[in-house]
Amino acid sequence: MKIEQFEDKGLAHFSYAILSECARQIVLIDPARDPQPYYDFAQAHDAQIVAVIETHPHADFVSSHLEIAQTTGATIRVSKLLGADYAHEAFDEGQSFAVGKLTFRALNTPGHSPDSISIVLSREDKDEAVFTGDTLFIGDVGRPDLRENAGNLTAKREELARQMYHSLRDKLMPLAGTVLVYPAHGAGSLCGKALSGANSSTIADEKFGNPMLRHLSEADFVQELLQDQPFIPKYFSYDVALNKAGAPAYAPSVQQVPRLAAGAALEAGVLVVDTRPEADFKQGHVAGALNIQQGGKFETWLGSIVGPEERFYLVAADEATLEDLIRKTAKIGYEALIKGALVGTPNVAETLPQLDVAQFRQHPAQYTIVDIRNASEHRDEPLFAGSLNIPLPELRERAQEIPTGKPVVVHCAGGYRSAAGSSIVADALPGTEVLDLSEAVKTFQSAPAAH
Repeated sequence: MKIEQFEDKGLAHFSYAILSECARQIVLIDPARDPQPYYDFAQAHDAQIVAVIETHPHADFVSSHLEIAQTTGATIRVSKLLGADYAHEAFDEGQSFAVGKLTFRALNTPGHSPDSISIVLSREDKDEAVFTGDTLFIGDVGRPDLRENAGNLTAKREELARQMYHSLRDKLMPLAGTVLVYPAHGAGSLCGKALSGANSSTIADEKFGNPMLRHLSEADFVQELLQDQPFIPKYFSYDVALNKAGAPAYAPSVQQVPRLAAGAALEAGVLVVDTRPEADFKQGHVAGALNIQQGGKFETWLGSIVGPEERFYLVAADEATLEDLIRKTAKIGYEALIKGALVGTPNVAETLPQLDVAQFRQHPAQYTIVDIRNASEHRDEPLFAGSLNIPLPELRERAQEIPTGKPVVVHCAGGYRSAAGSSIVADALPGTEVLDLSEAVKTFQSAPAAH
């Protein structure tokens, strides 16, 4: 037996290939959008992919389960509760299947979603590992607030939090302490709030060190789980629906994105996502463009700022970066929204001024300061007294709340988000001087809140 873990660092996503060496057959769990790494693994081991299991319809990335099944003939197994629109076999508690000497059995573990399952892998009647999807993470558990308005089954977050309590305590914690825990996400994922940087664990280690598995009443667990969950990106419900239906094949969908010549005329009124470095963007860009830089978690921020109903142009600094960003866009199923992709900028009419940081440091009261960090960041790590907190995912909808009597300074925690935020505010408040504190924010973080 061989368990291969595949990691997508941008989305903090783990997927798995389990190889039965005697049967030369492979079972995949929660594959990413690009199926090629799994085909390469199969070829390297002279093995056949025979099954693809989805622990639930994912919200944060698009899965290649349907494409893999269509290409290889593999069987897709999902909970019957998912209501999948594609050909599949139901895989719920009490059901199992064998591949060589390996047995895979399902546990219904609702909590993150009503249709979540965990998969226990056994060899010769001994439980070896459990693939927990977004139910049990290393050091945390899945968030319960993503399925109030998405998917075949919907449920209020309080109900799902209660279900999570029992899934953990009645289904997963009774497994042998030696059972390896393989989750679908690691640190940085928005599917939980405090995930560890580790990529695997054991049931015993989680029972010892995971704060959500300590002795808690159901009411206390629910209260703690619902507290301070991160924001919900705009694309999450879109991806749930896309995964329920089955996404189109990855490579052809990427290839169908229109590549435009540098300097091509862009249709008026269509959003422009300019991914160039913020210094280049500020020196010249298309009117109304959003500066979502290529670094950082580009795909997450794209899907948090831009809604799945919006078409947009994608602008990058060079061809290699453009192709990489198209692929990243496809990971959340947004490649179909790209009206055109091009290098450079077709217009340098709009600029953004540079902030005089020394002047701002001496006289912060002369500016309206907008903190676009998450509400919990703003609360727990205040930087400027009297600043207005509008988290970046809400900024396009709420920019009109910003007073315009003084120059506006936008800041985040490190400079990546404020590039996007200042571009949003500048477009929303024409005639107002909008300034980006950028990476200089780090020089304010060791001092008490400025007055």
